[in-house]
Amino acid sequence: MWPIIVSFLISLNFAPLVISFYKKKHWVDDPKKNHHAKVTHTDAAPRGGGLVIFLAVLLSALFFLNFDRYLIAIFLGALILTVVGVIDDIYNINPYWRLLTGLLATLIVVGSGIGIAYVSNPLGPGVIHLDQPQLNFFLLGEDRSIWLLSSIFAIFFIMWNMNIINWSKGVDGQLPGFVMVACLFIAVLANSFQDAPSQFNVAQLALIVSGAFAGLLYWNFYPQKIMPGYGAGSLAGYFLSVLAILSGAKVATTLMVLAIPSADGVFTITRRILAGKSPFWGDRGHLHHKLMDNFGWGRRRITVFYIFTSFLLGFLSLFLNTTGKIISIIIVAFFVFAFLIYNKLRK
Repeated sequence: MWPIIVSFLISLNFAPLVISFYKKKHWVDDPKKNHHAKVTHTDAAPRGGGLVIFLAVLLSALFFLNFDRYLIAIFLGALILTVVGVIDDIYNINPYWRLLTGLLATLIVVGSGIGIAYVSNPLGPGVIHLDQPQLNFFLLGEDRSIWLLSSIFAIFFIMWNMNIINWSKGVDGQLPGFVMVACLFIAVLANSFQDAPSQFNVAQLALIVSGAFAGLLYWNFYPQKIMPGYGAGSLAGYFLSVLAILSGAKVATTLMVLAIPSADGVFTITRRILAGKSPFWGDRGHLHHKLMDNFGWGRRRITVFYIFTSFLLGFLSLFLNTTGKIISIIIVAFFVFAFLIYNKLRK
């Protein structure tokens, strides 16, 4: 358990330095100046969570992991997300630029050879292979190949989680809480998977990421002293997706643990498109907004709800096959959709 303890302590102790530095530079999100509808906090606070997560994970990885080309690519992509996150903390950059830089980080990871080669067959035993078709070419003195379907699926999976999870950070402690839990379950699964192509221990990396978000949770829990910002939000989906792929394409398991934020994201995209709006511009229609505005839930209760449900779904995923996980995801999505539609009609 040393990886999770060390990353937790680094994150826990580095966050106050980021808070102090951001406040000194006046890089704070002040609700008195930021009147966007999605804002729920009442006191000014720095974002900067991405910087905390990146440094805690990187420093811990230097202690516990063997660096190979896969891990180098992972951290190169993470560095891009962190830099963009810091810029967004200061200037609130356009979401389309964030989308493009997120795609760049994803392409670096997939280009290193991290892809979804197969998924479990939900209709029967065995797996569905994604290694065909292949694009073969000669580059830098070597024969190389790109597994087109595998790469496209991996790109979509990583990009999807990066953006969807980033939307579920509207209240104090919400995002680091359920991400911490999700990484723990991925660590359990990765520990039982022995065929990862990487030279580093995937389970240890999952524990490191979990510990980093646990340290951020201490400072982000109500009343928050620091906000995750785009940096921590994008890194959450990024690390979770990469860890799921390296753990043996645990796509269904990851989507099950993240079923509530994922269902909220699907509904949000659909709702915005039907309203003729861009799906990438924020509003006050997320699940956490409705729990707060229409049912009077406090920030602590919403955070505990996300942590508890992620833990429950993660625990159930350990005992379900792929078909059972898909059914569970559909059931959760049904209840989330029904709740949000009810609130829409009620309004």
